[in-house]
Amino acid sequence: MKFNVKSEKLITYFKFALIVLLVVIAAVVCAQAVIRYVNTEEYYKLLIVFACCFALAVAETLDSFIARKFAAKMAFYGVDAALLLVICILTGNSLLSTLYCVVLTQMYVNIPRFKDKLILFAVSCALFAVSFIVGWVLTNPAASMVDSAVAIISGALFGLLAIALDFIVVQFLLSFYRTNIELSKALKEADDSRARLKEAYEQLSETLVYEERNRIAKDIHDNAGHSMTTVIVQTEAARLLIDKDPAEAKNRIISANLQARNALEQMRESVHLLAGRKKTRPLREELEEIIAQTVGGTEIKARCSFCDAELSDEADRFLCNSLKECLANGIRHGGATAFYVELKAEDGFVTLYISDNGRGVEGEIRPGFGLKGIIENAKTLGGGCTLTSERDEGFEVKITVAQSAGKDAHKSQKGVEPGKKEKND
Repeated sequence: MKFNVKSEKLITYFKFALIVLLVVIAAVVCAQAVIRYVNTEEYYKLLIVFACCFALAVAETLDSFIARKFAAKMAFYGVDAALLLVICILTGNSLLSTLYCVVLTQMYVNIPRFKDKLILFAVSCALFAVSFIVGWVLTNPAASMVDSAVAIISGALFGLLAIALDFIVVQFLLSFYRTNIELSKALKEADDSRARLKEAYEQLSETLVYEERNRIAKDIHDNAGHSMTTVIVQTEAARLLIDKDPAEAKNRIISANLQARNALEQMRESVHLLAGRKKTRPLREELEEIIAQTVGGTEIKARCSFCDAELSDEADRFLCNSLKECLANGIRHGGATAFYVELKAEDGFVTLYISDNGRGVEGEIRPGFGLKGIIENAKTLGGGCTLTSERDEGFEVKITVAQSAGKDAHKSQKGVEPGKKEKND
C-alpha cells in the first residue's frame, strides 16, 4: 500500500502525538506525586500538581492548534515554563527534563525561524537549570552540601544534555522534512512543466505540419498552376503561328514542353514532401538534371559551373524552381538559344547566376509572376535577387540565399573554369 499523507496532516499528527506523550508523562508525574503526598497527607500539594499537569496539557493543546502568531506562542511558552517550575518544586525533578523536551519540541514545530528556535533553546536551558537547582534544594533540605552539589551537577548536566539532544534531533528531522517537502513540490512543478511543454510541443508540431502542408499546397497552386496556364497559352499561340511563322511556333512549342516538364516535376516533388520523403540527391545533381531536361532533344545549348554547396531542403527547392523559371522565361520571352548557369558559395552565401543570349529588355525591367515570387522567396531565405538586361544583350538573374551548413564549398565545373563567366552568343 502506498503511503501518501499531505504535509499539513502529517504535522497535525505529530503535534497530536506530542500532546499524547505529554499527557502520559504528566500521568506518571501525578502518580509519583500520589505516592509522595498521600503518605505525608499533603493533599493540597497533590491537587496543585494535578492542576499544573492538567493546565500544562491544555496550554500545549491551545498552543499547537489555536495560537498562530509568534507573540501568542511565546505567551504560552511563559505559562508552560511557570507550570514546569511548580511541578519541578513539588515533585523532585524526576521527569522535569523529559517534560521540557516535549514542550520545546512542540515549540520547535510551531516556530519557523531557526534564530527564534535557538533563542528559545538557550532560554529553556537557563530556566531548566534554575528550576532544577531550586527544586532540588526545596525537596531535599536535609541533604549534605557535598551530596547536594553532586546531585545538582549530575542531574543538571543530564537534563541539559537531554534538552540539547532533543534540539539537535528535532532540528535535523524538521530540516529533512522540509527539504523533502520542497523537493516534492519541485518535482511536482517539474512534472507539471514537462507536461505543459509536451502539450505545447505537440501543438507546435501539429501547427508546423499544417503550415508545411499549406505551403506545399500553395506551391502546387502557384507554380504548377502557373506553368500549366503558360503551357496552354504557348500551345495556343503555336497553333495560330504554325502556318505564318513556323520558327516562332517551334519556339513556343519548345517553351510549352519545358513548362509542362517543370510543372510535372514540381508536382512530383510536392507529392514526395507530403508523403514525408526527404531528398536523396545533392543540389548540384538536381541543377544538372534540370539543365539536361531543358536542353535534351532541342537545339538549346547550356554551360554550367556548380559548387558542392549544402543548404536546407527549402533553399534547395527554391533554387531548383528558380532555375526552371529562369530557363523557361529565357526561352519563352527572350527567344534564348544558349544559357550560362553558375552556382558558387562565398562569405556565408550561395549565389546562383543564370544568363542567356536572348533579346533582353530595354529600359525598366518589370518582373512577372514568376520573377516576383523568386524575389520574395530570396528575401525570406536571407538573401536577395537582382535582374540585369539590355536590348539584344540577353538577360541575367542573380539569386542569393544564406548558406545553412558550414561545409566548405568545393568548386567543380563543367564547360568553363570556376570564376570565369562568359555570355553565350
